[in-house]
Amino acid sequence: MSKQKIKVVISDLDGTLLNSDHTISPYTKSVFQELHKQNYLIIVATGRHHLDAMTIINSLDFPVYLVTSNGARIHSPQKELLYSLNMNGDSVKSVLSLDIDPEITTVLFRETVWQTSKTNNKLNAFQKDLTYPPQVVDFAKLDDFNAIKIFFTHDNHQKLVDLKERILEDYPDTFSHAFSLPICLEFMDKSVDKSVAISKILEKEGYSFEETITFGDGFNDEKMLEAAGLGLIMGNAPENLKSKLPHLEVISTNNEDGVAKYLLRKLELASEI
Repeated sequence: MSKQKIKVVISDLDGTLLNSDHTISPYTKSVFQELHKQNYLIIVATGRHHLDAMTIINSLDFPVYLVTSNGARIHSPQKELLYSLNMNGDSVKSVLSLDIDPEITTVLFRETVWQTSKTNNKLNAFQKDLTYPPQVVDFAKLDDFNAIKIFFTHDNHQKLVDLKERILEDYPDTFSHAFSLPICLEFMDKSVDKSVAISKILEKEGYSFEETITFGDGFNDEKMLEAAGLGLIMGNAPENLKSKLPHLEVISTNNEDGVAKYLLRKLELASEI
C-alpha cells in the first residue's frame, strides 16, 4: 500500500500504542503529533472504558476520535458521545448467575464505575490514575445489570477458555466476545466490534477502510486489522493471532515504539522526530 493511499491511522492502545508501563512514550507522542500536523485522521480503538482511555489520549495534546469498550462507545475529537450501545441487562444477569470460578475476577463496565467481584491490583495497574474507579460488589445482590461489557480476567488462560465455552454454549447468539489479552476475556452486545464502530467514523468523515493503516495486538483487533487497507500486527501479539492472520506483517513490539517507527518509515515523516 502506497503512502499516498493512506489517509487514516488507527491504533489499539494496550500492547500497541502503549508500552508495558501503560503509557505513550515521548517518541510515539512526537510521531503522532506530526501525523496530526499533516492532517491524517487518527482513530484510537480500545477495549478500555472511555473515561480511562480519555485520560491516556489527552497526553497526545491534540484531539482524536475514540472508540472504546471494543466499539460500544464512540466519542468525537471534541469528546462528544456519537454512539452508545449497552448489553441487555437480563442477559448480563443470566451470565453472572452462572457458577463462575471464584479465582476469576469478574468486572462489569458501567458508565461511571467498574464493578468487580474482588480487588485486582493487576487490573488497577492499567490505570496510572484511577479516573475510572473500581467498586467491589456482590453480583448476587445487584439489582441493576445495565452494563457496557462484562470482563473476566485470570492468569490461567485455559480457565477463561473454559468459561467462554460455557457462556457461548448457553448463549450462542447473544454476545460478541474477544480475548483482548490472553488473560482478559470480554463480552459485549452481539453487534459490537471495533471494526463496526470505526466504519461509522469513516463513513462520517468520507473515508473507506481501504484508506486506513491499522495496528493491533489482540483478538479484539482482528476484524479491524482484516478490514484495513494495511493491517499490522505487533511483535508482542499472541502467536495464535499471528498464525490466524498470516498474511499480515508483524512489526516491532510496543516497547520498541513499533507503531511510531513503522509510521515514520511508511509515511516518510520528518526524520528529526
